[in-house]
Amino acid sequence: MALPLSVANQDADPYRLAPHRIRRCTFRRLIQVEALGQRVYDVECLYPDRKVPIPIGDLDAAMPVCNVCTAAHIFRPDED
Repeated sequence: MALPLSVANQDADPYRLAPHRIRRCTFRRLIQVEALGQRVYDVECLYPDRKVPIPIGDLDAAMPVCNVCTAAHIFRPDED
């Protein structure tokens, strides 16, 4: 007799989902901002010399900036 398989809970945990799709860069720094019950990050760009960070804003504001970046060899190999 076959036993029924247990089905995982279909309700996804909102903290495990990635609503933003931003290219993974070696010069980007994410800073977690304390917010009640939310994951909020500020984004800074450290390109080209990693000495002076350039604040870009939160993930929503940084996504279009980072996704159109054309700097050579700064994105991780699996993103090119």
